[in-house]
Amino acid sequence: MVSILNSKTITYEQLAKTIDHSLLKPQLTRDDVIAGCKLAAKYHTATVCVKPCDVKLSVEQLKDSDVKVGTVIGFPHGANKTETKVAEAKAALADGAVELDTVINIGALRSGDADYVRDDIHAVVEAANGKAIVKVILENAYLTDEEKVLACHLAEEAGADFVKTSTGFAPSGATIEDLKLMRASVSPKVQVKAAGGVRSLEAILKVIDVGATRVGATATAKILDEFKKQHNIT
Repeated sequence: MVSILNSKTITYEQLAKTIDHSLLKPQLTRDDVIAGCKLAAKYHTATVCVKPCDVKLSVEQLKDSDVKVGTVIGFPHGANKTETKVAEAKAALADGAVELDTVINIGALRSGDADYVRDDIHAVVEAANGKAIVKVILENAYLTDEEKVLACHLAEEAGADFVKTSTGFAPSGATIEDLKLMRASVSPKVQVKAAGGVRSLEAILKVIDVGATRVGATATAKILDEFKKQHNIT
């Protein structure tokens, strides 16, 4: 079930554990990934979300921390064949990932092929086999509200743990309106992740107040340092 968080009562520890520290930019070097893992460990985030090629490295870097390693599947366009997404998921699990953020087949959804979209998500859920949380990226920038609602329903029917707003690589990311719509379109057992454009403490608290329990962020240090400052935490 969804945990209830709000901006008035959230603690530093709770806020840190809503953050998936994002390390997905294509130009990141091995040293950048290592530095990102160290930052995540220092701030005790929920996870690092890294490119598939960086999962093994990140698992090694974070083995003595409380930060988990997640990765992306079918990223960033969702256009991979289902078999490819399944192979990606299995490889990520073998490398030590425990969270998988998979992109829906956006074109199939917009074409009205609900069965394909549901089956595509379910195949990744099956590959995760209880060993990893599965978050489904809708990429809302390309969808109508009706398509967003349908995608949420299909993700839940397929057994996903989360629905997520965006990859961070589309023309727009998380909006309050979309998060409200997504929260209303899934049952309490499915959580909502905000990603794309959440770059300040004010922004993260706003998305938490409308039901997001995870947030993809690159501005992790800025957000958490500001929280500490406002609450006189040393």
